[in-house]
Amino acid sequence: MKSLVLLLCFAQLWGCHSAPHGPGLIYRQPNCDDPETEEAALVAIDYINQNFPWGYKHTLNQIDEVKVWPRRPFGEMFEIEIDTLETTCHVLDPTPVAQCSVRQLKEHAVEGDCDFQLLKVNGKFSVAYAKCDSSPDSAEDVRKVCQDCPLLAPLNDTRVVHAAEAALTAFNAQNNGSNFQLEEISRAQLVPLPPSTYVEFTISGTDCVAKEATEAANCNLLAKRPATSQPQPEGANEAVPTSVVDADAPASSPVGAPGPLPSGSPIHTRDHSIYGFAAAPPVLPLHRAHYDLRHIFMGVVSLGSPSGEALHPRKIRSVVQPSVGAAAGPVVPPCPGRVRHFKV
Repeated sequence: MKSLVLLLCFAQLWGCHSAPHGPGLIYRQPNCDDPETEEAALVAIDYINQNFPWGYKHTLNQIDEVKVWPRRPFGEMFEIEIDTLETTCHVLDPTPVAQCSVRQLKEHAVEGDCDFQLLKVNGKFSVAYAKCDSSPDSAEDVRKVCQDCPLLAPLNDTRVVHAAEAALTAFNAQNNGSNFQLEEISRAQLVPLPPSTYVEFTISGTDCVAKEATEAANCNLLAKRPATSQPQPEGANEAVPTSVVDADAPASSPVGAPGPLPSGSPIHTRDHSIYGFAAAPPVLPLHRAHYDLRHIFMGVVSLGSPSGEALHPRKIRSVVQPSVGAAAGPVVPPCPGRVRHFKV
């Protein structure tokens, strides 16, 4: 009798482990480096770069995890985690991100961490949910690569602001066209030896002529319009990621060749790359060293969940219900995928 009772207990225990919980949603886990998975990740990267209004484009570095859910009444939902790296191409730069250089460790690299959900219907992906944040490499790690490498500085640091204003004043002094005003300080670094400041920023054209402008407050920014890859008429709105050094340099220090600034394909002078202006950036925290992706990508609810219900960022992560067949011990696909550049 005791043996019979024990046998029944084992049978009940096995049934508890093998039976699916809840609705028993089935998902598949493709290889993180499968072409289909990479296609989804690249759509996510494009989404970041097309919706990031300031700062620099990001590129795919690694796919950490992927799950694919069936979605009623049609399609599939890809739940994917990716790591990104900041490039040297400004978001206003029309250069495809695949051709942009990655910001190296010695340049104080910035890494992004993103969660995406993409609906695939008839072979095409669309973003249903996006959440990202990004953080620069630690100062200690940068020092391991290069003892004298410059470190990121807060964008509102007085030395940074002074350097940007001094460079812009010098640029306007040499420019025969429109007077330009500072729009955005995009990146700044403090160089230890010799002590100096490196700053990259964007500017926009005004209705004032550079040689005649005396009071910036009396100049009005030209009407905003989307960036374009086609050359525009002289005097159109511009944005200039540019660099300057020593923050204590006088305003008359040369910063590059001036002149008409057509938008479209980048025009490279000694320290300048010129792009068309896209849109005014939203209000952001003041004391920051980089443009954090989290201030834009906090979640987008535009489609349904894998089960066809409303998509909730907190709930979707818990709906991980494999089928009964999955309990038989399937081979886990290799994830995370390959590192395309380097780990931060």
